[in-house]
Amino acid sequence: MASCFPSFFVTSIFFCVLVCSLQFLCDAYYPVRNYPFSGHRQPRYASHNYRDALTKSILFFEGQRSGRLPPNQRITWRKSSGLSDGAAMHVDLVGGYYDAGDNVKFGFPMAFTTTMLSWSVIEFGGLMKGELQNAKAAIRWATDYLLKATAHPGAIYVQVGDAAKDHACWERPEDMDTPRSVFKIDKNTPGTEVAAETAAALAAASLVFRRSDPNYSKILARRAIGGRKMLKNMNMFSAIESNESDPLFLHLVYTRCLSLPISTEDELLWGAAWLHKATRNPNYLSYIQANGQTLGADESDSTFGWDNKHVGARILLSKAFLVQNFQPLHEYKSHADNFICSVFPGTPYSTSQYTTGGLLFKMSDGNMQYVTSTAFLLVTYAKYLISAQKVVNCGGAIITPNKLRALAKKQVDYLLGDNPLKMSYMVGYGPRYPLRIHHRGSSLPSVGVHPAKIQCSSGFSVMSSQSPNPNLLVGAVVGGPDQNDRFPDQRSDYEQSEPATYINAPLVGALAYLAHSYGQI
Repeated sequence: MASCFPSFFVTSIFFCVLVCSLQFLCDAYYPVRNYPFSGHRQPRYASHNYRDALTKSILFFEGQRSGRLPPNQRITWRKSSGLSDGAAMHVDLVGGYYDAGDNVKFGFPMAFTTTMLSWSVIEFGGLMKGELQNAKAAIRWATDYLLKATAHPGAIYVQVGDAAKDHACWERPEDMDTPRSVFKIDKNTPGTEVAAETAAALAAASLVFRRSDPNYSKILARRAIGGRKMLKNMNMFSAIESNESDPLFLHLVYTRCLSLPISTEDELLWGAAWLHKATRNPNYLSYIQANGQTLGADESDSTFGWDNKHVGARILLSKAFLVQNFQPLHEYKSHADNFICSVFPGTPYSTSQYTTGGLLFKMSDGNMQYVTSTAFLLVTYAKYLISAQKVVNCGGAIITPNKLRALAKKQVDYLLGDNPLKMSYMVGYGPRYPLRIHHRGSSLPSVGVHPAKIQCSSGFSVMSSQSPNPNLLVGAVVGGPDQNDRFPDQRSDYEQSEPATYINAPLVGALAYLAHSYGQI
C-alpha cells in the first residue's frame, strides 16, 4: 500500500451497521445469473486480446495472497507467509490479501476488493467461461479471511501489520520480521467505514456462492448482518429484538443518522444496498428510502473507489428499478444518470478530466483504480439500461448504452496499450509493460532463487535500482500515467508504479464483458 494510505481506519466518530433478518429464498433478489444481455456481440475486429487480459487480471490475485499457499498456486515464485498473523491477540488471522506492494493486510480495501470481485461475477460471471472458477477462488480467498476477522463477537479485526514499520523495510512477505500488530474495531474503537464495507463484501459474496455452495453462502450472509452482542452494546443504536426465537432476526433503529461524518455516509448506503440485495429484507429498503438523501444518494461526486462508494451505490440501486421495475427506487435512475453525465466527455454537465491521450484522470496517486472502476460501472449500467430500453439524457445530449460501452472500451484499451507511450499498464500483457513496479515480493529475488533471508533494510538497494523486477507479477495493473500521459516506470514512484487489488477487481467484470462482446470467450 502506498505510504500515504492511512494505517488504520478507526477514526470515525459514529459506527452504523444496519442489521435486519436473513431471508434466504430460492429465487434471490439478485441471483448470480446474468439477465438477458440483449446487445449482440460486436462483429468488428478487436485490437486487444481481452480474454488473455481477463485471465491475467484474475491470476494477479494469487500473487497477493497471504497465508499458507495451496498446491495449485499458479504464481509459483510466491511462497507461504504471515503464518502467525493474529497471534499477537490470540486470534487466527492467517490468509487474506496484501492489497498492494507492501506486506500489511488492510481490511478496508480488502473488503472493497471482495465486493467488486463479487459484483463482477454477479453481473458478468456467466460470460467468464473457464475463468469463472478462478474468479470465485479469488473471492473465496478473501471471504475465508473475512470470516476469521469477524469470528469473535463484539469485534472486527481490520488490520494486520504496522504500516509505518512495514514501510521502513523493503523485504519479501516470506521474510517479514516487522511487528504483525493487530487492530480491531469494537464498541470502544468504532470504525463505520470498514465495518459497513465488510458487511457489503460478505453480502455480495453470498450471492456469488448462492447456487454453487449454498451452505457457504448462508454463512457469509449470516456474518454480513453482524454479531448481535457487538451491535447491542453500541451506544449509537437502540436494539429491538423482533423475534426472540430467531437469533438472526435482529434489527437496529439508527438514532443519530444526521450526525454522521460525511466520510462514512457512502459506506452506509453501499452496505445497506448490498445487504438488501443479499437478504431481500424490507427493513433495508426502508432504511435506504428514509436515509438515502442524507447519506448522499444525490451528491454530484463522480469518483468511485475504495474510499468513496456513492457512485457505486447509485448504480447498484438503479438496478432494482431498471431491471426489476421496482418503482420505490426509481429516483436512483436519475442519480445514476447524473454520474454518467458528469463523466461523459462533451456533455453539458461533464466535470471529468481526461488526458490528451484520452485517459480518465482523477488524481495522481493510483489513478488507474478510478479508470477501472468507472469502466466497470459504464458496462454495468449499459446492461441495466438495455434491460429497461432506456437511455441517459444529459441536457439534450443522448447517451445510449452503446456509447457507455464505447467509453468503457476506450478506457480499457488505453490501459492495455492504446496510449501515447504504446505501453500496457498490466504487467505481462502485450509487448511493453512496466518492468519496475513498486512491489516488494516482485522486486526481490524469490525464495526459490535466494533461500537466505533478505534483511529489512537490505532490500532498499534493489528498490532504488534500475534493474527490472526479477519476478513477474502477471496481471498486476499499476497506478498508471500522470495527467500528461507520462509514465517513468520507477520503482520508487508508488503513486504511478504500485499495483493494488482494488484496481484489478472491477477490471475483471469489464474485461469479461469485452471478451464476450468480441467473441473471444
